[in-house]
Amino acid sequence: MTTPAVAEGLWTWAPGRGLAPAPAPDQAAGGRLLVADSWLVREGRVRAYARHRERFARACGDCGGPEPRRIDAFWQDVTAVLPRTGAWFPRVELVAGSLELRLLLRPAPPLGTEVRLWAAGQSDPRTAPRRKGPDLDTLARVRRRACGEGAEEAVLIAPSGTVLESATASVLWWEDDTLCLPPPRLPVLPGVTAGLVQERALRSGIRIAHRERTVAELDGREVWLVNALHGIRPVTDWTGRPMRVPPVERAGEWRDWLDGLMEPLPAD
Repeated sequence: MTTPAVAEGLWTWAPGRGLAPAPAPDQAAGGRLLVADSWLVREGRVRAYARHRERFARACGDCGGPEPRRIDAFWQDVTAVLPRTGAWFPRVELVAGSLELRLLLRPAPPLGTEVRLWAAGQSDPRTAPRRKGPDLDTLARVRRRACGEGAEEAVLIAPSGTVLESATASVLWWEDDTLCLPPPRLPVLPGVTAGLVQERALRSGIRIAHRERTVAELDGREVWLVNALHGIRPVTDWTGRPMRVPPVERAGEWRDWLDGLMEPLPAD
């Protein structure tokens, strides 16, 4: 019987064998990723777990990955080994070439409630913007450059200057009482957490609009970075250009709501 893991690191999966620790530490860096997905696990609780599973399975299918029954068996084993105590940020992976399925078990980094954003505007370097995995190393380099400029995240922009998302999160903002985000026809990742936020807005009668905006046009707006790890982080400082930051009026209540969506991991 598979029991929850007690050690971080890379786990490889095979039919019939299940998940097992990778035999060599350097395997964690081996193999280009075709697909990846990650989420926060805190004391055995997770948010929108089924949606992460669906996104991962769909992306694997889109790039010729293992058949659905293998994805299902892999996910069942992943669920079984995820720790039920502590804070973790696991990542499931499909590796190019071998089409091997893996689990990278990582402690969660410190969680943020706000964020400093590099407003210089980075040209979008991704090769597969609608699929998480192939561009993770490239986006990590973008984020390191932002950190070198005194920020924590960087805005990715289209050739037109339109804001797309950040290196690790969806970008949402408020224009008066309207919740705004880039149009889905643009090259943006379908964010699980951003989807939850939009659904709550619709249930609450809040208007949602898809709008093309440059970084300069976000001046004076309440801007959020939204992802599965940190949830909702309002932008409280911009670096790289003068930008006004209004008082954060909405994020706190929405963060409390999002935290309330954490549910126990399935039993199997």
